[in-house]
Amino acid sequence: MAQAGAHSAAGQMTGYLYQCELALLELAERVWSDPTVEVRMELLDDIEFLDPDTHTPRELLQSKHREAAGPLSETGKDFWRSVASWIDALKALAEPSAAALPLLRLVSTQVAPEETFFLLLRNGPDRDVRGALARMERIASDADGPVTTAKDRGLFMALPPERRYELVNAMVIHDGAPVMSDLNPSLAKELGITPSDHAEAALDAIKGWWYRMSVELLERRDPQRMRASIGAQELACLRDEVLQRYMEKDLPITEALRNLTEAEIAGYGDQLVVSQMRWIDLPDDEIAMHLRSYHHARAQRSEWLRTFKITPERLEEYERELHYEWERTFRRHTRRLRAATPDTERQEVGQEVLDDTMDKVAVKPARHGSTTAAWIGHGTLHGLADQADTVHPDRALGWHPDYTDLCKQRGEQDQ
Repeated sequence: MAQAGAHSAAGQMTGYLYQCELALLELAERVWSDPTVEVRMELLDDIEFLDPDTHTPRELLQSKHREAAGPLSETGKDFWRSVASWIDALKALAEPSAAALPLLRLVSTQVAPEETFFLLLRNGPDRDVRGALARMERIASDADGPVTTAKDRGLFMALPPERRYELVNAMVIHDGAPVMSDLNPSLAKELGITPSDHAEAALDAIKGWWYRMSVELLERRDPQRMRASIGAQELACLRDEVLQRYMEKDLPITEALRNLTEAEIAGYGDQLVVSQMRWIDLPDDEIAMHLRSYHHARAQRSEWLRTFKITPERLEEYERELHYEWERTFRRHTRRLRAATPDTERQEVGQEVLDDTMDKVAVKPARHGSTTAAWIGHGTLHGLADQADTVHPDRALGWHPDYTDLCKQRGEQDQ
């Protein structure tokens, strides 16, 4: 079993990730109570909540993660470095008045012991600012206190007495916060993700979006990639979209439909799916459009199977239903053709078969009682067309009226 090295930064890395996910949890908690609030990170403090009108901090939050949750120390670095950080941040805010002082919160996974000033700075009926201030002043002025916090304690005592009171009055201690490995249940609850087959996927989707946004919040060099803040309303909108996608009866769509690159399109050049479209004289831009559906539908079906969102049996049944719609359309369009019908007309009929079949399958659900994105059906049919020379005869399909003969000729040329 691998052991952490003496120079391992795992704890520090976990602290950074915790700060990121704590910001998401805190913002999610405000979606209903304070929907206009905005969050930013690592500017004045670890996490800041802003007034949307003035863009000034309503709250500065220090995040402290300790996997082995021991007691929160009155003389420890976690607290006194937070105090020093708040003092510096308030200086940067041009020394706001007591009325404008933002809330100063310390969120720690450690627990405050009995008879410490931390208990007096929790929210609640036992809060006692003057009692906490008196004890903090005794500890901060103790010449025998830890050297590691001497500078930070000195900054606190250098403040005028009235300013020390204002600072402590703005502080709130939130101890015993969940550790990193226990955050997901709290996140799911605040985001409204109820237990279901798709709950984990829904939470992963929101967290994935949040990490991308966090990178933009932390960007400092490129203004084009930088975000000043993220609002609770934006998170609420994203949450609603994800819950609609994952938590309803619909199969989750995890593939982002995008145009294929030239290299991706070229990679399909020798496949039967492309030959089928060239036989009916489709232009290159339409072939690229259909290949996009084929490419993403194949990936999405694989993801559904991999994550047990659909059974192979149901997927085969879905393919049979789509094949039935193709067969009805194919027979209707080709029954008037004769042996002497010129190839240009046969190509036009093939294009009609393709277009009409795509319209038919667009509304066919992959799961009964739900809806499925149209491109899933489109791409699934192209998947069957790509196997028309190998798949079982009752599943083969094509667009050109003579696709079976053309497939045979193609196979003979390849031999």
